[in-house]
Amino acid sequence: MADMLRAGQEWLANQLKAHASRTVVYLRGANQTSVTAIIGRTLMKLEDGYGGIHMQWTDRDFLVPPEELVLAGSQILPERGSATTSDPIRSRVSLGLAAPTWKTCRSMRPTICKNSVNSPAS
Repeated sequence: MADMLRAGQEWLANQLKAHASRTVVYLRGANQTSVTAIIGRTLMKLEDGYGGIHMQWTDRDFLVPPEELVLAGSQILPERGSATTSDPIRSRVSLGLAAPTWKTCRSMRPTICKNSVNSPAS
């Protein structure tokens, strides 16, 4: 049964990439690369550091195959302060210190989900 579930998961990931993705530009400093991303949103539960929590929607999540996230010849992971441009919207990794900048998406392994908020284009 596990092989059938894995095959179904891979089929779904391929369908999403083929029919629900777009090319976006990932920027870090002076470097940039084009990647294929599926764009979504996540409701995140964040601790405030004082024993409380608050909920925050990400403006955009970018689901990117890790093998496409390469800068200067090296495979990388998203970092706080980096940006992704999907015309006409520019999103930056910046959700507060308690929020993760990326995570492995369980439903689409291996895929990096980069959590972002929209920022003015520059």
